[in-house]
Amino acid sequence: MLDIVHSFLKYFSALFVTLDGIGLAPVFIALTGTAPRRWRNIMMNKSLIIAFFILLFFGFAGTMVLDLLGISLNALRIAGGLLLLLMAIDLVFAKSNSGMNQETSEERRESLKRVDISVFPLAIPLLSGPATITMMTLFMKHAQGNAVKTTLIIMALILNLFIIWLILKFASRVSKILGKTGVNVINRIIGILLTAMSCQFFIDAGLDIVKSLK
Repeated sequence: MLDIVHSFLKYFSALFVTLDGIGLAPVFIALTGTAPRRWRNIMMNKSLIIAFFILLFFGFAGTMVLDLLGISLNALRIAGGLLLLLMAIDLVFAKSNSGMNQETSEERRESLKRVDISVFPLAIPLLSGPATITMMTLFMKHAQGNAVKTTLIIMALILNLFIIWLILKFASRVSKILGKTGVNVINRIIGILLTAMSCQFFIDAGLDIVKSLK
C-alpha cells in the first residue's frame, strides 16, 4: 500500500511541476481578458479535455509516433518556442489581427466571433508541452504495461488537470475584477514572460543537442 501511495505521489508531483497550473493562470487571464464568463469556461474546459487526450495518447504511443515521423523532442521544443514567440509578440504589441489570430468562418461561428484559444496556446504547448509529453511518455514506458502503475499515472494526470481547472476558475474571476485596463497591463507583462519562455525552449533544445554531440 505504501508503495502505491509513494508511486502516486511521485507521478502527481512530477506532473504538477511540468503542467504548472499556477503559472498558467496569469496567461489565461491575459488571453481571455474581459470576455464573457461563458466563453472563458468553454475555452478552459475544451483546453483541459484536449490536453488530457493528447497527453494520454503520447503516454501510450508517444515514443512510437515521434520515431515514426522522425521528430525529436528537441524539434518539438523549438516548434513550441516559435509558436509561443508569435503569441508573445501579439500580446506585447496588442495585435489582434495577426496571422495567428485569424479564424475560419466555422471557427468564428463556434467561438462567437472570438479567437479559439483552447487548442493553441492553452492545450498546446502550455498544458501538453514538450516537458509534459516527455514525462508522460517516460512514465508509461517505465510502467511497462503494469495495470496498477498505468492506472496511478492516469489518476495523477486527471487530479492535476482538475486542480488546474479550479485555478483557472479563480483566474476568470480575477480577470473580471481587473477590468480592461488591468488586463491590458497584464497582457504586456505576460507577453514578455512568454517571450522568455519561448527563448528557454530554444535554450533547452540547444543544450540537449550539444550534450548529444559530446
